[in-house]
Amino acid sequence: MASRVASGLLRRRAGADTRFQRQLTNAISWRLDCYTGLAKAYFGVPLGRPRPFGSGMFSPALIPATSQCSQLTRRRYMLNASPYQVWSRSFASDNGDKVEAVVPFMGESVTDGTLANFLKKPGDRVEADEPIAQIETDKVTIDVASPEAGVIEKLIASEGDTVTPGTKVAIISKSAQPAETHVAPSEEATPTPPKVEEKPKVEEKAPKVEPPKMQAPKPTTAPSKTSPSEPQLPPKERERRVPMPRLRKRIANRLKDSQNTFAMLTTFNEVDMTNLMKLRSDYKDEFVTKHGVKLGLMSCFVKAAVSALQNQPIVNAVIDGDDIIYRDYVDVSVAVGTSKGLVVPVIRDADTMNFADIEKGINNLAKKANEGALSIDDMAGGTFTISNGGVYGSLISTPIINPPQSAILGMHSIVQRPVVVNGDILARPMMYLALTYDHRLIDGREAVFFLRRIKDVVEDPRRLLLDI
Repeated sequence: MASRVASGLLRRRAGADTRFQRQLTNAISWRLDCYTGLAKAYFGVPLGRPRPFGSGMFSPALIPATSQCSQLTRRRYMLNASPYQVWSRSFASDNGDKVEAVVPFMGESVTDGTLANFLKKPGDRVEADEPIAQIETDKVTIDVASPEAGVIEKLIASEGDTVTPGTKVAIISKSAQPAETHVAPSEEATPTPPKVEEKPKVEEKAPKVEPPKMQAPKPTTAPSKTSPSEPQLPPKERERRVPMPRLRKRIANRLKDSQNTFAMLTTFNEVDMTNLMKLRSDYKDEFVTKHGVKLGLMSCFVKAAVSALQNQPIVNAVIDGDDIIYRDYVDVSVAVGTSKGLVVPVIRDADTMNFADIEKGINNLAKKANEGALSIDDMAGGTFTISNGGVYGSLISTPIINPPQSAILGMHSIVQRPVVVNGDILARPMMYLALTYDHRLIDGREAVFFLRRIKDVVEDPRRLLLDI
């Protein structure tokens, strides 16, 4: 009897435990259903819930939850929710769809720039890395590229603003469509009815006859008394005032600093270009065939300058405080005139290059300068500068030293002039050369020897082969 009672109690207790486990399972499942709906509502990713297993025990495996909460869950935990509400990730899609175009790093010595102009406008389609604006700095013009492909939603900065690296310039939407320009139909296509000319209304009343008024004599203005020596200035309406570009400001400051710092002196010489022009004419076709670039005069003068700098190392040196820095390498800066101003890119290690390498380097730098694609690295450094004013027709000039260098060579136009050759007067293609140098560091003797070496090498290029 006692055993039957005990077994009955155990069965009832086991049944109660089973019912408790099932109730607990249902309660947890209901709670997870609620949390699943909340998670999908706010994160767009449904959670999982445990699966009942055996006699109410839980399995570690997870199954996908329902796509949304039950009505009971909404009524209890989301009082303001509508039964027709669709859960979305609006805030996440908005943030992920918009990207910002910012001003890139502009170089170690450049801290800010001026937003020169926008290449795109709101509504335009842009590709990744496509330039949308240009930043004008003291040295170069830098492009602001789009980080992603999309449509420009709006422009944050304005033209003329001073910007620094990291400044936001535009907001780009990756999913927007480019704005379509709707062309209005021409007025000629849609005929308009002719306008009926309205006849002026005639007043019925007779006009009043007024007695003629005596016109008062106009006062005559006395002529302004101006002294005959006072200049007559033009009116202000014929003048324009525009802001100076940053590149022009930088050029002006550097040139003035050069005049204030260096004790500049210029020495001149003339060179007969007959042999060099004959050499160029004889081998120009073979040079192009082998190297893929034309043989110009600039490479010859760079090689001549390298030889002269090696013979006179003081011209390649520079003053640094109380010290003199001798540089055992030759980086030749080549002055290039562009529409925005004068830039001076550098040919690195010119002393290790041949004629073809120099010509390729000059062509590459000149192309980048005309396209406004020069970087800070392209113009940093330089130990000696060559300026060719002859391409513009300059006959003679006194170039200004490019700081912190100590000398600059000026080339000029080639003109047929009469010269005495072996007692005979002959017409020869002649060029004037000018060397401006810092007289604090370079004496006249070294400067004259330097320019004489360039003259000898140009007039007889075979000296380069023989090193004499």
